[in-house]
Amino acid sequence: MIVLLAGIPLSWVGHFQGWDPNVVFICAALAVVALAKFMGQATEEIAALTGPTIGGLMNATFGNATELIIGLVALQAGLVDVVKASITGSIIGNLLLVAGLAMFLGGIKFREQSFRPEVARMNASVMNLAVVALILPSVVTYADVTLGELSIQELSTAVALVLIGVYGLTLLFSLKTHSYLYSIHEAEAAEDEAADRLAPNPVLQAQGSIPQVLTAPPEQVGVWPWLLALLGLTVLVAVESELLVGTLESTLEHFHVTPLFMGVILLPIIGNAAEHATAVTVAMKDKMDLSFSVALGSTMQIALFVAPLLVLAGDVLHQPMNFNFGMVELVAIAVSVLLINSVSSDGRSNWLEGLLLLATYTILGIAFFFLD
Repeated sequence: MIVLLAGIPLSWVGHFQGWDPNVVFICAALAVVALAKFMGQATEEIAALTGPTIGGLMNATFGNATELIIGLVALQAGLVDVVKASITGSIIGNLLLVAGLAMFLGGIKFREQSFRPEVARMNASVMNLAVVALILPSVVTYADVTLGELSIQELSTAVALVLIGVYGLTLLFSLKTHSYLYSIHEAEAAEDEAADRLAPNPVLQAQGSIPQVLTAPPEQVGVWPWLLALLGLTVLVAVESELLVGTLESTLEHFHVTPLFMGVILLPIIGNAAEHATAVTVAMKDKMDLSFSVALGSTMQIALFVAPLLVLAGDVLHQPMNFNFGMVELVAIAVSVLLINSVSSDGRSNWLEGLLLLATYTILGIAFFFLD
């Protein structure tokens, strides 16, 4: 991951030296992937120092900061269709690609894996609400063709405010009133940390004649350095997103892909790469609770917080950002939520269920590739 940080200076040099825009795009994309990973690590460190309530809020706020920044930059550049497509792509990517890979690879290593069905059902209920909220403005538009652009924008703004309110209440539910439902992840992390601390030193075991020397534990870094690091990383992500979006049109023309395919497939993979790796890694350690928490938690953040915030930002930036999605995008979102709810309702997973999710994502990707 550190190697990918080379994309930061290379993208800047390429921008100022007038390199091929496609090279600048690739360098900026690699830099965004690396920065997103380090932003996640900084957020986790802050969460460990500030406690579960504030830490959970920090995770919820910065969990999808990369996608939000890319969306805001693209929105300011007037690429509204790409922003809408990236919302769709983030949702179906987390539900089908990330969860599918986690189930498939984890299911190959372990015959069957389990997770808490009550949490899965709660997530399913929230995602059902998100689907209704995202689909409704489009349905109203199709039902009343005389509905003006201003009315669609006002409807989308009202729905966005409701979704943000629901998102705040889900945080209250998961962090305060019903935190015990989600405490298993903290318990697993604490057990792993304790096991690492208590494990015998293999070097001292191999050299039994060398006496053990008791050393004081390293001094813990305070929260302010991590906050400053998070701020710096956010600024770097914003700069790299500017370079990414600035070369987007040239890249689309060069590789002969549509803005819809770029927004639905490529941009979400770039922005979510770090979370994808985390979900798959913990699934292969037989921690499907944590894996599903990453995949579905990220989806709910996109649907209930990032997407509504982009709609409100569109009002401020005077860009026609609303929830009036295309028909194929709506079908993709609805199918993704329906399928993930179906395979997760019993609290168990295997490699075949993961394969079904991946196959659905592949079919949707092919459809978006041929769609103008």
